[in-house]
Amino acid sequence: MASSSASSSSSFVTIEDNSIRLSISSTDNLKGFILAFVSSAFIGSSFIIKKIGLQRAGASGSRASSGGYGYLREPLWWVGMVTMIVGELANFVAYVYAPAVLVTPLGALSIIVSAILAHFFLKEKLQKMGILGCVLCVEGSILIVLHSPSEHSINSVEEIWELAIQPAFLLYTASAIAVVLVLFLYCEPRFGQTNILVYTSICSIIGSLTVMSIKAVGIAIKLTFEGSSQVARYQTWIFVMVAVSCIITQLNYLNKALDTFNAAVVSPIYYALFTSLTIFASAIMFKDWSGQSASNIVSALCGFITVLSGTMVLHSTRDSDPRPVTDLYSSMSPKVSWLIYANGESRKQKDDDVLLPDFDTILKQDHFK
Repeated sequence: MASSSASSSSSFVTIEDNSIRLSISSTDNLKGFILAFVSSAFIGSSFIIKKIGLQRAGASGSRASSGGYGYLREPLWWVGMVTMIVGELANFVAYVYAPAVLVTPLGALSIIVSAILAHFFLKEKLQKMGILGCVLCVEGSILIVLHSPSEHSINSVEEIWELAIQPAFLLYTASAIAVVLVLFLYCEPRFGQTNILVYTSICSIIGSLTVMSIKAVGIAIKLTFEGSSQVARYQTWIFVMVAVSCIITQLNYLNKALDTFNAAVVSPIYYALFTSLTIFASAIMFKDWSGQSASNIVSALCGFITVLSGTMVLHSTRDSDPRPVTDLYSSMSPKVSWLIYANGESRKQKDDDVLLPDFDTILKQDHFK
């Protein structure tokens, strides 16, 4: 009888412990959601503010897409940077409380913010299909929030280090670095100014590693504040150095992408690539989906696909940036034929010919023949 009572008491304690863990997990996910929402509002605004700053800097000096850094003297660009930093800090804290599978897809809200602001401040018209794309992004985000997995408990930075050096994640990291080197050394000099995927791919691939390292640093800070100091652990500082390096690289190529292409085109493509790679990297490193039911996984994936569909619809309704006039004519053949009518005779003028006073000239571009 006593044994039965003890067993019943043990079961009650287990159920109670599970309820407490579930409650804490739900609260943490809610904190992560609120912080991710705030982050999206700031980051979406920063795209537009920085774009205006880059335009102003480009009008008075060399453009960022041409390797110039005149935007560093533009106050509005710095306003955009501060706005982005605030958004990233909120995003940073969101990763501490919630899994990347929940936080990262909510970045779609920043696309909506940037598209709306671009409509008013950059005169990049948001069409009816673009509004549909925004609605799809919101619906997909809601699905992801409702079916996101709970964050696994981590008690030290050494645990994160063990996850980072597992063979599967090391393979992902090596592959990511190899692809970035190919894009940087081969693709950027040849296609960087004409293919939006070059800059956005570099940002996205590096961004997936940024999120993993930032999440590690965030957890280390959280544990430190809770009384378990992680400052003296060398793994913490390795994650800090990786995070700083990746952030600097991301910002550099994001500036190039924004200065070269339409902001409303850069945002959704960057989001789609960055989110897909981050979810993939997080699933490998943190094993977000382990222990989740099949219905939750399928629902979350459906939400993500809905968000991607929304970003693509939004992207397809936007006009790309018009090419500068100098770029337009530089791509044409410099060969020009002059058909000269003089004294009733016609002939092509040579380079060393002197124009006669009595002639009518018709300029014909061989490029258009």
